Amino acid sequence: MKPALAGLALTAVLSTAAPAAPAEPTLIRYQRSEAHMGTLTRIVLYASDAATAERAMQAGFARISELDRGLSDYRDDSELMRLAAQAGGDEVAVGEDLFRVLQAGQGIAERSGGAFDVAQGALTRLWRSARRLSELPQAERIERARASGGYRHLHLDAQARTARIDLAGIGLDVGGIAKGYAADEALAAVAAQGVSRALVALGGDIAVSDAPPGRPGWDVSIAPLSGISAKEEKYGSQATTLYLRHAAISTAGDAEQWFEADGRRYSHLIDPRSGWPMQGRSATTVIARHGIDADGLDTAAALLGPVEGAALVESVPGAAMRMEQQIGAGNATQVRTSPGWPRQNRWVYDGSAPTFRTSSLQSASPP
Repeated sequence: MKPALAGLALTAVLSTAAPAAPAEPTLIRYQRSEAHMGTLTRIVLYASDAATAERAMQAGFARISELDRGLSDYRDDSELMRLAAQAGGDEVAVGEDLFRVLQAGQGIAERSGGAFDVAQGALTRLWRSARRLSELPQAERIERARASGGYRHLHLDAQARTARIDLAGIGLDVGGIAKGYAADEALAAVAAQGVSRALVALGGDIAVSDAPPGRPGWDVSIAPLSGISAKEEKYGSQATTLYLRHAAISTAGDAEQWFEADGRRYSHLIDPRSGWPMQGRSATTVIARHGIDADGLDTAAALLGPVEGAALVESVPGAAMRMEQQIGAGNATQVRTSPGWPRQNRWVYDGSAPTFRTSSLQSASPP
Protein backbone atom coordinates (compact mmCIF):
# COMPACT_ATOMS: atom_id res chain seq x y z
CA MET A 1 0.00 0.00 0.00
CA LYS A 2 2.89 2.42 0.57
CA PRO A 3 3.73 2.97 -3.12
CA ALA A 4 0.09 3.85 -3.82
CA LEU A 5 -0.01 6.36 -0.97
CA ALA A 6 3.24 7.92 -2.17
CA GLY A 7 1.77 8.33 -5.63
CA LEU A 8 -1.27 10.13 -4.26
CA ALA A 9 0.90 12.48 -2.26
CA LEU A 10 2.96 13.36 -5.32
CA THR A 11 -0.19 14.10 -7.29
CA ALA A 12 -1.40 16.46 -4.57
CA VAL A 13 1.89 18.39 -4.55
CA LEU A 14 1.90 18.78 -8.33
CA SER A 15 -1.71 19.94 -8.31
CA THR A 16 -0.87 22.66 -5.82
CA ALA A 17 2.23 23.87 -7.61
CA ALA A 18 0.96 23.79 -11.20
CA PRO A 19 -1.65 26.13 -12.73
CA ALA A 20 -5.16 24.73 -12.83
CA ALA A 21 -5.81 22.72 -15.97
CA PRO A 22 -8.48 24.13 -18.28
CA ALA A 23 -11.86 22.50 -17.84
CA GLU A 24 -12.73 19.88 -20.44
CA PRO A 25 -15.46 20.89 -22.87
CA THR A 26 -18.88 19.47 -22.23
CA LEU A 27 -19.33 16.30 -24.27
CA ILE A 28 -22.66 15.45 -25.89
CA ARG A 29 -23.88 11.97 -26.74
CA TYR A 30 -24.57 11.21 -30.43
CA GLN A 31 -25.82 8.01 -32.00
CA ARG A 32 -26.60 6.70 -35.49
CA SER A 33 -27.49 3.33 -37.01
CA GLU A 34 -26.99 2.10 -40.57
CA ALA A 35 -27.24 -1.25 -42.33
CA HIS A 36 -23.86 -2.79 -43.20
CA MET A 37 -22.36 -6.29 -43.45
CA GLY A 38 -25.81 -7.88 -43.31
CA THR A 39 -26.70 -6.42 -39.92
CA LEU A 40 -27.67 -3.21 -38.14
CA THR A 41 -24.55 -1.22 -37.35
CA ARG A 42 -24.55 1.38 -34.57
CA ILE A 43 -22.04 4.04 -33.58
CA VAL A 44 -22.41 5.88 -30.27
CA LEU A 45 -19.94 8.60 -29.37
CA TYR A 46 -19.37 11.67 -27.22
CA ALA A 47 -18.20 14.86 -28.91
CA SER A 48 -18.04 18.56 -28.11
CA ASP A 49 -20.26 19.56 -31.04
CA ALA A 50 -22.43 18.19 -33.81
CA ALA A 51 -19.91 18.93 -36.59
CA THR A 52 -17.20 16.88 -34.89
CA ALA A 53 -19.66 14.06 -34.23
CA GLU A 54 -20.79 14.08 -37.85
CA ARG A 55 -17.24 13.80 -39.19
CA ALA A 56 -16.49 10.94 -36.84
CA MET A 57 -19.73 9.12 -37.69
CA GLN A 58 -19.09 9.44 -41.41
CA ALA A 59 -15.53 8.17 -41.04
CA GLY A 60 -16.65 5.16 -38.99
CA PHE A 61 -19.44 4.09 -41.30
CA ALA A 62 -17.32 4.72 -44.40
CA ARG A 63 -14.67 2.36 -43.03
CA ILE A 64 -17.25 -0.35 -42.35
CA SER A 65 -18.68 0.06 -45.85
CA GLU A 66 -15.19 -0.23 -47.35
CA LEU A 67 -14.56 -3.46 -45.48
CA ASP A 68 -17.95 -4.83 -46.48
CA ARG A 69 -17.08 -4.33 -50.13
CA GLY A 70 -13.78 -6.16 -49.71
CA LEU A 71 -14.61 -8.99 -47.31
CA SER A 72 -18.16 -10.03 -48.22
CA ASP A 73 -18.86 -13.48 -49.67
CA TYR A 74 -22.21 -12.14 -50.93
CA ARG A 75 -20.49 -9.84 -53.45
CA ASP A 76 -18.98 -11.51 -56.48
CA ASP A 77 -16.69 -8.53 -57.01
CA SER A 78 -15.28 -8.44 -53.47
CA GLU A 79 -11.56 -9.05 -53.00
CA LEU A 80 -12.41 -12.14 -50.96
CA MET A 81 -14.41 -13.67 -53.82
CA ARG A 82 -11.80 -12.74 -56.40
CA LEU A 83 -9.22 -14.60 -54.34
CA ALA A 84 -11.49 -17.63 -54.03
CA ALA A 85 -12.04 -17.61 -57.80
CA GLN A 86 -8.29 -18.19 -58.23
CA ALA A 87 -8.21 -21.27 -56.01
CA GLY A 88 -5.87 -23.90 -57.36
CA GLY A 89 -3.62 -21.28 -58.96
CA ASP A 90 -0.54 -19.30 -58.00
CA GLU A 91 0.02 -16.85 -55.17
CA VAL A 92 -2.21 -13.80 -55.24
CA ALA A 93 -1.29 -10.41 -53.80
CA VAL A 94 -4.01 -9.30 -51.38
CA GLY A 95 -4.80 -6.05 -49.61
CA GLU A 96 -3.84 -5.38 -46.01
CA ASP A 97 -7.36 -5.76 -44.63
CA LEU A 98 -8.06 -9.11 -46.24
CA PHE A 99 -4.63 -10.42 -45.29
CA ARG A 100 -5.03 -9.43 -41.65
CA VAL A 101 -8.43 -11.10 -41.43
CA LEU A 102 -7.22 -14.29 -43.14
CA GLN A 103 -4.11 -14.39 -40.96
CA ALA A 104 -6.16 -14.03 -37.76
CA GLY A 105 -8.59 -16.68 -38.99
CA GLN A 106 -5.80 -19.13 -39.75
CA GLY A 107 -4.36 -18.61 -36.28
CA ILE A 108 -7.66 -19.51 -34.62
CA ALA A 109 -8.12 -22.44 -36.98
CA GLU A 110 -4.76 -23.89 -35.96
CA ARG A 111 -5.35 -23.42 -32.23
CA SER A 112 -8.91 -24.79 -32.40
CA GLY A 113 -8.07 -27.85 -34.48
CA GLY A 114 -10.28 -26.66 -37.31
CA ALA A 115 -13.36 -25.73 -35.25
CA PHE A 116 -12.99 -22.32 -36.90
CA ASP A 117 -12.28 -22.37 -40.63
CA VAL A 118 -12.45 -19.51 -43.15
CA ALA A 119 -11.85 -21.93 -46.03
CA GLN A 120 -15.21 -23.70 -45.77
CA GLY A 121 -17.20 -21.41 -48.03
CA ALA A 122 -18.93 -24.26 -49.84
CA LEU A 123 -20.23 -25.64 -46.56
CA THR A 124 -21.42 -22.21 -45.47
CA ARG A 125 -23.38 -21.67 -48.66
CA LEU A 126 -24.93 -25.14 -48.52
CA TRP A 127 -26.36 -24.54 -45.05
CA ARG A 128 -27.32 -20.97 -45.94
CA SER A 129 -29.58 -22.43 -48.61
CA ALA A 130 -30.89 -25.00 -46.12
CA ARG A 131 -31.95 -22.20 -43.74
CA ARG A 132 -33.82 -20.43 -46.50
CA LEU A 133 -35.68 -23.63 -47.42
CA SER A 134 -35.97 -24.95 -43.82
CA GLU A 135 -34.87 -28.39 -44.97
CA LEU A 136 -31.79 -30.49 -44.39
CA PRO A 137 -29.36 -31.15 -47.25
CA GLN A 138 -28.61 -34.74 -48.18
CA ALA A 139 -25.76 -36.24 -46.16
CA GLU A 140 -23.75 -36.82 -49.33
CA ARG A 141 -23.91 -33.13 -50.23
CA ILE A 142 -22.81 -32.14 -46.73
CA GLU A 143 -19.80 -34.43 -46.83
CA ARG A 144 -18.89 -33.33 -50.34
CA ALA A 145 -19.00 -29.66 -49.32
CA ARG A 146 -17.00 -30.32 -46.16
CA ALA A 147 -14.35 -32.26 -48.05
CA SER A 148 -14.00 -29.51 -50.64
CA GLY A 149 -12.69 -27.02 -48.07
CA GLY A 150 -10.28 -26.75 -45.18
CA TYR A 151 -7.89 -24.16 -43.74
CA ARG A 152 -4.86 -26.32 -44.50
CA HIS A 153 -5.40 -25.57 -48.20
CA LEU A 154 -4.96 -21.84 -47.59
CA HIS A 155 -1.36 -20.60 -47.47
CA LEU A 156 -0.30 -17.09 -46.50
CA ASP A 157 3.03 -15.33 -47.00
CA ALA A 158 3.27 -12.44 -44.55
CA GLN A 159 6.45 -11.00 -46.04
CA ALA A 160 5.05 -10.83 -49.58
CA ARG A 161 1.45 -10.38 -48.38
CA THR A 162 0.15 -13.04 -50.72
CA ALA A 163 -2.31 -15.89 -50.42
CA ARG A 164 -2.56 -19.18 -52.26
CA ILE A 165 -5.36 -21.75 -52.23
CA ASP A 166 -3.90 -25.04 -53.40
CA LEU A 167 -7.16 -26.79 -54.29
CA ALA A 168 -9.58 -25.60 -56.96
CA GLY A 169 -13.17 -25.09 -55.87
CA ILE A 170 -12.46 -24.07 -52.27
CA GLY A 171 -14.65 -21.21 -51.10
CA LEU A 172 -13.86 -18.56 -48.50
CA ASP A 173 -16.10 -17.15 -45.78
CA VAL A 174 -14.77 -14.70 -43.17
CA GLY A 175 -18.18 -13.90 -41.72
CA GLY A 176 -17.14 -15.38 -38.38
CA ILE A 177 -14.41 -12.81 -37.84
CA ALA A 178 -14.90 -9.86 -40.21
CA LYS A 179 -17.45 -7.96 -38.12
CA GLY A 180 -15.11 -7.86 -35.15
CA TYR A 181 -12.36 -6.52 -37.36
CA ALA A 182 -14.74 -3.95 -38.84
CA ALA A 183 -15.68 -2.77 -35.34
CA ASP A 184 -11.99 -2.30 -34.51
CA GLU A 185 -11.34 -0.39 -37.71
CA ALA A 186 -14.42 1.82 -37.39
CA LEU A 187 -13.37 2.70 -33.85
CA ALA A 188 -9.92 3.67 -35.15
CA ALA A 189 -11.51 5.81 -37.89
CA VAL A 190 -13.62 7.61 -35.29
CA ALA A 191 -10.55 8.20 -33.12
CA ALA A 192 -8.69 9.66 -36.11
CA GLN A 193 -11.33 12.42 -36.12
CA GLY A 194 -10.45 13.37 -32.56
CA VAL A 195 -13.23 11.45 -30.80
CA SER A 196 -11.87 9.18 -28.08
CA ARG A 197 -15.13 8.06 -26.40
CA ALA A 198 -17.01 5.76 -28.74
CA LEU A 199 -18.80 2.45 -29.16
CA VAL A 200 -19.21 0.55 -32.43
CA ALA A 201 -21.67 -2.35 -32.64
CA LEU A 202 -22.23 -4.69 -35.57
CA GLY A 203 -24.94 -7.07 -34.45
CA GLY A 204 -23.41 -9.09 -31.63
CA ASP A 205 -19.94 -7.60 -32.06
CA ILE A 206 -19.05 -4.52 -30.01
CA ALA A 207 -15.81 -2.56 -29.66
CA VAL A 208 -15.32 0.44 -27.38
CA SER A 209 -12.67 3.06 -26.65
CA ASP A 210 -12.62 5.47 -23.69
CA ALA A 211 -15.54 5.38 -21.25
CA PRO A 212 -18.45 7.83 -21.46
CA PRO A 213 -18.04 10.94 -19.32
CA GLY A 214 -18.42 10.19 -15.63
CA ARG A 215 -18.72 6.45 -16.18
CA PRO A 216 -16.31 3.58 -15.40
CA GLY A 217 -16.91 2.12 -18.87
CA TRP A 218 -19.54 1.33 -21.47
CA ASP A 219 -22.08 -0.92 -19.79
CA VAL A 220 -22.86 -3.96 -21.93
CA SER A 221 -25.56 -6.39 -20.86
CA ILE A 222 -25.55 -10.08 -21.78
CA ALA A 223 -29.10 -11.26 -22.30
CA PRO A 224 -29.95 -14.72 -20.90
CA LEU A 225 -31.26 -17.41 -23.23
CA SER A 226 -34.65 -17.29 -21.47
CA GLY A 227 -36.41 -15.48 -18.69
CA ILE A 228 -35.60 -18.34 -16.33
CA SER A 229 -32.49 -17.86 -14.19
CA ALA A 230 -29.46 -19.74 -15.40
CA LYS A 231 -28.26 -22.74 -13.46
CA GLU A 232 -24.74 -22.01 -12.30
CA GLU A 233 -21.82 -24.36 -12.18
CA LYS A 234 -19.96 -24.19 -8.87
CA TYR A 235 -16.91 -22.82 -10.67
CA GLY A 236 -18.76 -20.16 -12.65
CA SER A 237 -21.14 -17.34 -11.83
CA GLN A 238 -23.50 -15.37 -14.02
CA ALA A 239 -22.42 -11.86 -14.96
CA THR A 240 -25.09 -10.10 -17.02
CA THR A 241 -23.64 -6.58 -17.17
CA LEU A 242 -20.04 -5.44 -17.50
CA TYR A 243 -18.35 -2.07 -17.91
CA LEU A 244 -15.88 -2.06 -20.81
CA ARG A 245 -13.26 0.35 -22.06
CA HIS A 246 -10.59 -0.18 -24.71
CA ALA A 247 -12.06 -3.62 -25.27
CA ALA A 248 -14.40 -5.74 -27.36
CA ILE A 249 -17.14 -8.25 -26.69
CA SER A 250 -18.77 -10.71 -29.05
CA THR A 251 -21.50 -13.32 -28.70
CA ALA A 252 -22.02 -16.37 -30.89
CA GLY A 253 -25.33 -18.16 -30.60
CA ASP A 254 -28.65 -18.97 -32.19
CA ALA A 255 -30.79 -16.19 -30.75
CA GLU A 256 -31.37 -14.62 -34.18
CA GLN A 257 -30.08 -17.04 -36.83
CA TRP A 258 -31.52 -20.55 -36.70
CA PHE A 259 -34.01 -22.79 -38.45
CA GLU A 260 -36.11 -25.84 -37.78
CA ALA A 261 -36.17 -28.98 -39.91
CA ASP A 262 -37.61 -32.42 -39.15
CA GLY A 263 -38.71 -31.15 -35.75
CA ARG A 264 -35.22 -30.06 -34.64
CA ARG A 265 -33.66 -26.64 -34.14
CA TYR A 266 -30.37 -25.96 -35.93
CA SER A 267 -28.02 -23.05 -35.30
CA HIS A 268 -26.32 -21.00 -38.01
CA LEU A 269 -22.98 -22.07 -36.45
CA ILE A 270 -21.55 -24.86 -38.60
CA ASP A 271 -18.89 -27.19 -37.27
CA PRO A 272 -16.33 -27.57 -40.09
CA ARG A 273 -15.09 -30.83 -38.58
CA SER A 274 -18.42 -32.64 -38.99
CA GLY A 275 -20.11 -30.46 -41.57
CA TRP A 276 -23.23 -30.13 -39.39
CA PRO A 277 -24.65 -27.15 -37.47
CA MET A 278 -24.92 -26.99 -33.70
CA GLN A 279 -28.14 -28.17 -32.09
CA GLY A 280 -29.66 -26.93 -28.86
CA ARG A 281 -29.78 -23.33 -27.73
CA SER A 282 -26.56 -21.68 -26.62
CA ALA A 283 -24.82 -18.32 -26.31
CA THR A 284 -21.05 -17.96 -26.02
CA THR A 285 -19.69 -14.53 -25.12
CA VAL A 286 -16.02 -13.58 -25.32
CA ILE A 287 -14.34 -10.44 -24.01
CA ALA A 288 -10.98 -9.53 -25.51
CA ARG A 289 -8.77 -6.55 -26.18
CA HIS A 290 -9.75 -6.45 -29.86
CA GLY A 291 -12.88 -7.21 -31.82
CA ILE A 292 -11.09 -9.42 -34.33
CA ASP A 293 -10.09 -11.73 -31.46
CA ALA A 294 -13.45 -11.73 -29.67
CA ASP A 295 -15.37 -12.38 -32.90
CA GLY A 296 -13.33 -15.38 -34.03
CA LEU A 297 -12.90 -16.88 -30.57
CA ASP A 298 -16.60 -16.92 -29.67
CA THR A 299 -17.47 -19.04 -32.71
CA ALA A 300 -14.65 -21.51 -32.15
CA ALA A 301 -15.34 -21.75 -28.41
CA ALA A 302 -19.05 -22.35 -29.00
CA LEU A 303 -18.23 -25.31 -31.23
CA LEU A 304 -15.52 -26.69 -28.94
CA GLY A 305 -17.68 -26.64 -25.80
CA PRO A 306 -17.08 -25.23 -22.32
CA VAL A 307 -13.83 -26.99 -21.43
CA GLU A 308 -11.87 -26.82 -24.69
CA GLY A 309 -13.49 -23.51 -25.55
CA ALA A 310 -12.35 -21.92 -22.29
CA ALA A 311 -8.81 -23.18 -22.84
CA LEU A 312 -8.76 -21.71 -26.35
CA VAL A 313 -10.08 -18.33 -25.26
CA GLU A 314 -7.69 -17.97 -22.35
CA SER A 315 -4.73 -18.80 -24.60
CA VAL A 316 -5.19 -15.24 -25.87
CA PRO A 317 -3.89 -12.68 -23.32
CA GLY A 318 -6.71 -10.72 -21.74
CA ALA A 319 -9.55 -12.83 -23.18
CA ALA A 320 -12.30 -14.51 -21.14
CA MET A 321 -15.44 -16.52 -21.93
CA ARG A 322 -18.98 -17.04 -20.66
CA MET A 323 -21.04 -19.89 -22.15
CA GLU A 324 -24.73 -20.51 -21.49
CA GLN A 325 -26.29 -23.74 -22.77
CA GLN A 326 -29.78 -25.16 -22.72
CA ILE A 327 -30.31 -28.21 -20.52
CA GLY A 328 -32.54 -30.84 -22.08
CA ALA A 329 -35.76 -29.86 -23.82
CA GLY A 330 -36.96 -27.27 -21.29
CA ASN A 331 -36.05 -23.66 -20.63
CA ALA A 332 -33.45 -24.40 -17.95
CA THR A 333 -29.88 -23.44 -18.78
CA GLN A 334 -26.44 -23.66 -17.24
CA VAL A 335 -23.64 -21.13 -17.35
CA ARG A 336 -19.96 -21.99 -17.47
CA THR A 337 -17.11 -19.53 -17.53
CA SER A 338 -13.39 -19.53 -18.15
CA PRO A 339 -11.16 -18.83 -15.15
CA GLY A 340 -10.62 -15.22 -16.21
CA TRP A 341 -14.30 -14.29 -16.36
CA PRO A 342 -15.40 -11.90 -13.56
CA ARG A 343 -17.01 -13.54 -10.56
CA GLN A 344 -19.38 -10.67 -9.91
CA ASN A 345 -21.79 -8.60 -11.94
CA ARG A 346 -20.93 -5.01 -12.97
CA TRP A 347 -17.17 -5.32 -13.06
CA VAL A 348 -14.92 -3.04 -15.10
CA TYR A 349 -12.72 -4.50 -17.85
CA ASP A 350 -9.99 -2.29 -19.31
CA GLY A 351 -8.41 -3.81 -22.40
CA SER A 352 -5.41 -1.50 -22.21
CA ALA A 353 -4.45 -3.38 -19.01
CA PRO A 354 -6.71 -6.45 -19.06
CA THR A 355 -7.97 -6.88 -15.53
CA PHE A 356 -11.36 -6.91 -13.89
CA ARG A 357 -12.11 -4.70 -10.92
CA THR A 358 -15.28 -3.90 -9.02
CA SER A 359 -17.17 -0.80 -10.13
CA SER A 360 -18.41 1.66 -7.54
CA LEU A 361 -21.61 2.05 -9.54
CA GLN A 362 -24.46 -0.24 -8.57
CA SER A 363 -26.69 0.52 -11.54
CA ALA A 364 -26.31 1.98 -14.98
CA SER A 365 -28.26 3.07 -18.00
CA PRO A 366 -27.57 1.68 -21.48
CA PRO A 367 -24.66 3.32 -23.33
